[in-house]
Amino acid sequence: MVIQASLIRDGSAQVHPFFDPQTSTFSYVVHAEGATGCAVIDSVLQFDMRSGQVSSAHLESIARFIESRALETQWLLETHVHADHLSGAAWLRERVGGRTGISEKIVDVQKIFKTIFNLGDDFAADGSQFDHLFTGGETFMIGPLSATAMSVPGHTPADLAYRMEDDVVFVGDTLFMPDVGTARCDFPGGDAHRLYQSIQHILALPPSTRLYMCHDYPPTGRETACLSDVATELQSNIHVRSAIEGNSFATMRNTRDAELALPQLFFPAIQANIRGGRMPEAEANGMRYFKLPVVGV
Repeated sequence: MVIQASLIRDGSAQVHPFFDPQTSTFSYVVHAEGATGCAVIDSVLQFDMRSGQVSSAHLESIARFIESRALETQWLLETHVHADHLSGAAWLRERVGGRTGISEKIVDVQKIFKTIFNLGDDFAADGSQFDHLFTGGETFMIGPLSATAMSVPGHTPADLAYRMEDDVVFVGDTLFMPDVGTARCDFPGGDAHRLYQSIQHILALPPSTRLYMCHDYPPTGRETACLSDVATELQSNIHVRSAIEGNSFATMRNTRDAELALPQLFFPAIQANIRGGRMPEAEANGMRYFKLPVVGV
């Protein structure tokens, strides 16, 4: 099941959220009001670990939305290499077009996991699996809508937030809703101190800046939500409200992370997402395989 939330008009930006309950992920279609050029942010290719079966239901919903409104897909944007879901960027690129984009620091993440998964010389750790590698502070256009790629490392070395005009920011896994807090930092290359600094960069934006989340894990009694703002996060975020300083945050974050299990889809997600959402090459029998490291033997 895929849930499309209501249209959100944010200044000149029109934001259409799509929620995947399986991975608690929000994907977004963004365009300027009255314009056809659009971007898709953090799309999801659904995957069942038990059967190895992929499903494009989430992506079909996004593609049909784009096609029904005669939008032109210009960008398929990733905030980072996700560890909890497979990217649908490659699937959408074939269906509705668009250029894939991610941080230039993707090469650091690729080098880390090329070693971990022993991918060999056939895997190029140079970012070439994506159409464009953004530098921090780089500006680009979505139709007439101006956007800026903000470098916000910490959760991974290659996290980006995308800031649109009228102070609208898609924060990826950098921040969560105030009663959930912040993302973990224990994946290879993650760093709690860097995450704190990145969050401060976001929270230094005007208080009315609207922040769109990539995930929500609501406590019992609250409905799933995707939208917060800087003022609310500063006042209420359980991990980084204004009274919490960097060393305290890092201690808390590292302690919490040491108790967390890996996401269910960690191994397939990483292997697909460092390839821009593509599966590993088919082997001689025509099948594609994800690797699973075995430890403690």
